[in-house]
Formats: sequence, structure tokens, C-alpha cells
Amino acid sequence: MPCDPATDDAVRNPIGTHVLVGKGLTDGALANADLLRCETIQLFVGNPRGWALSAGRPADDRRFRAEIERRGMRAFIHSPYLVNLGSPTASTYERSVAAVAHNLRRAAEIGAEGVVVHTGSYVDSATDTAEQEARHAAALRQVREGLLPLLEVVAGDAAPWLLLEPTAGQGRSLCAGVDDLAGYLDALDHHPKAGICLDTCHVFAAGAPLDEPGGATATVDRIVEIGGPGRLRLVHANDSMDVRGAFKDRHQLIGQGHIGTAAFTELFAHPATQGVPFVLETPGSRGADNVDIPLLKRLRAQARAGLRAAST
Repeated sequence: MPCDPATDDAVRNPIGTHVLVGKGLTDGALANADLLRCETIQLFVGNPRGWALSAGRPADDRRFRAEIERRGMRAFIHSPYLVNLGSPTASTYERSVAAVAHNLRRAAEIGAEGVVVHTGSYVDSATDTAEQEARHAAALRQVREGLLPLLEVVAGDAAPWLLLEPTAGQGRSLCAGVDDLAGYLDALDHHPKAGICLDTCHVFAAGAPLDEPGGATATVDRIVEIGGPGRLRLVHANDSMDVRGAFKDRHQLIGQGHIGTAAFTELFAHPATQGVPFVLETPGSRGADNVDIPLLKRLRAQARAGLRAAST
């Protein structure tokens, strides 16, 4: 049955997962969302491992948009994995800009709230510090030149957000963890449509102390300090197979990795996550036997009960 996001908890923090599209946006993605009892969803609108730009089917786009509006369900697009706006390879950079532009356009067409894009790397083998710094600066200039014009096109309250997702710190990351968001947002003039997607596995791998009491709270505090209120728009809820600071992007089931469940309870309770959806990307999270959606809903309820008790 379709999920009903009318409860206070589901409105404050809708929970879902990245769903398979299969038969189409409505008959595939939404059908899978119903099976998993999702309150929000993330999806690809093309091949996530290729450069082909899929035009979509207008009739299916309209059905999907009407249906998520009817349900009050919030949807997000994830850009292809190949996108790297910091790449020194001209063809990769140009294709990346085109892919982001296409995904933003598709988001507007299907009623998705935002497009998640990995912040990328500058892919440089230089060992000299000065050379690395120069390459890093050049890559951020590319980010600015590629994304600012796209952000200007989608300016406006109803337009989709571009959601910047820091990476786990592998390679020559342009934005690994939370602190690097400062330079990335500076490059984009803190554009009002440049939002943040917090991937818990990524920031933990880059060093955020999510495994410590108060660590998740401090991490969100820092995001707000850097980006300002309202810029955190989405959480990718993933545990980590590896220890903090390992710079490895290996997602694990919630509570079965090195982050643990307490961090997610903290995230649900933080004032800055008011209205922020939580989307899973954990192993098996697209399957009918998904255990993480009900677990996150229980953690959300615990967090909300704690907030209510604290207010009385």
C-alpha cells in the first residue's frame, strides 16, 4: 500500500531508500517505494555508470509528478557516478557539466526536489605540495565555471536544489568531509540553490566523530556554521564497514558498522534536520527484506520521544 507521510515524525524526517526504476518512474520506482514503505525516495534517471543522457517519457514524467504531489512524497535524483567536475580531462569535465545540467532539468520535469552530485577530485599524481595546491585551486575554478551558470538557471524557490555530497576522502578529493565544504561553497558564492547532502559513511570515513557521543550533533553544528541555516537538505543514512578516518567508501547496514545507531538518533533530534529526509544506500536497502527502513523509523521515534520529554 502507498505510504502515508502525514504523521509528525514522517513530515519532520521522511525515511526511504534509493529505489530501482525498472519499469519506469511510476510503475517501477513508486511501486518499489510502496513495497518498501518508503516516505521519500532517491533514484537515477539514466545509467549511473554511463554518459548517455536519457530523455525520459513525458507521460510517465507527468504521472510520477502528479503521484508524488498527491502523496506528499519527496523525491531526489542522484547524478551518475562518472561525474567529476574537478577532472583535468577536458572530455570528462564537459560531460560532467552536461550530466549535471541534464539531471537538474529532469528533476524539474518529474518534480524531484534536488539532484545529488559527488563533489569530485582533482585526480593529480603530483607529490609536490605546491603543485597539488595549484591543481586543487584550478579544479575549484572548474567547479565554479561549470556549476554557477547551471545554478543561475535553476534559481527560484520552486526550482530543484543542487546537493553537494562530500566524498570519503579517497584520492585527491576536492571536498572530503565537512570542513572542505567551506572552500567548495566559496567557489559557488554560497549560491542559494547549492545545498548539502550529508552522507554519514563519507564524512565518518573522512574523520567526523560520528561514533562518539555528541559527534553527530557536532558534525551537523559544523555544517550549519559553514553553510548557514537551511542548506542541509538531505541525509544519506549509511553505516561504515571501516573505522573512522579510513578514507574508504564502504557502506554497511545501520548499527552493524563502526558508526552505530546512536549517531542516527542524534541526527534525528538535531534542530537543523527539521524537515530533512533520510535516504538509505546500505547493502540490500532496495530489497523487499530491507531491515534498515524499520530500524531508522524506530530510531526516529526514539529521538522524537526524547525531544517531547525534554520539552515537558
